[in-house]
Amino acid sequence: MTDTQALLAARRIADGRDQRLRIASVPSGHVYVRHLSPESGSGPDRLPDPDPSQPTTPAGAVWWPPVMLRPEWADSADFDLFHLHFGFDACDPSELAELVATLKRRGKPLVFTVHDLRNPHHLSSEAHDAQLDVLIPAADALVTLTAGAASEIRRRWGREAVVIPHPHVVELQDISRLRRDRSTPDTEFRVGVHVKSLRPSMAPLRILPTLVRAVAGLPGAVLQVNAHHDVMDADGRRRDDELAGYLQSAAASGDLDLRVHDFLPDDALWAYLSALDVSVLPYRFGTHSGWMEACRDLGTTVVAPTCGFYAEQGPVLSYLHDEDRFDPDSLIAAIATAYRERPAFGASVEQRRDQRRMVAAAHDRLYESLAR
Repeated sequence: MTDTQALLAARRIADGRDQRLRIASVPSGHVYVRHLSPESGSGPDRLPDPDPSQPTTPAGAVWWPPVMLRPEWADSADFDLFHLHFGFDACDPSELAELVATLKRRGKPLVFTVHDLRNPHHLSSEAHDAQLDVLIPAADALVTLTAGAASEIRRRWGREAVVIPHPHVVELQDISRLRRDRSTPDTEFRVGVHVKSLRPSMAPLRILPTLVRAVAGLPGAVLQVNAHHDVMDADGRRRDDELAGYLQSAAASGDLDLRVHDFLPDDALWAYLSALDVSVLPYRFGTHSGWMEACRDLGTTVVAPTCGFYAEQGPVLSYLHDEDRFDPDSLIAAIATAYRERPAFGASVEQRRDQRRMVAAAHDRLYESLAR
């Protein structure tokens, strides 16, 4: 324990305050971060995210842009350990270096969970690489979600990362209620592709003609494509003329079921995923996927590209797809396998509950080792 931490602990004892470690998690309101704590609500005290418009006022789930990333916040806030997950997309590397320097000067350990080795919101890798070049060497401890990601971190930066799997996304008390009974296959077999607001990591037009052919050859199969209004509307901020034209034409000819809407709240999103038999991830690059974990919670089979480390997160059906390559036959084969075998790749509630206990305990051990 540093002199600063010892003084803080003594002050808490004198004040009669909670002796739990105070963790500045960035952001604490994200579902992944919330599920790092035990289901009972015990464990470390994760500070609520400050409201970006009123930095001194806690705001629960309001976290963007993260106030905790400001060096002036880190310089004065009362916490024991800083744990960075998401939210630094727009930070210049020099700003992150200033944050790191502030934490080191105060004797505050920095934990960095490397969720993304390639940012899915960036067209190229340069900006994210520069951010990682600041954060990964400076962190007192690194966490990542898969052994493959840990191996890449070791190769690129010579650092060891603790591998702790992604916990459940859907709330444990809701999984059984939302999960559809697939013990008796329905006459309909629904394959979904969600293009959302068309992240740069997505290449739906590359795979959609193949999916149309694959689904057309399967009796009772339906291809459903969901897209946001900002991609499909003529005045949408992310309007993509080629994709919108293709989807509208394919829907008009009956090749697919097109659903256009805005961002789905959780309840609607879980209902949508549960209604699918298969969710196809249309990514050409990436690292890990929370979407995939939600599908596992709900018993929906995931067909995932070979880029990234999706197949290490949990069981999936894979198809060859990255920035340079796409193999249509591998996608057709994956859809045919899902249709024929109806694999049960989901995780049960008890498996998720056990996993959450393990994930929480692993983080507690890491925090204690750094703080003391």
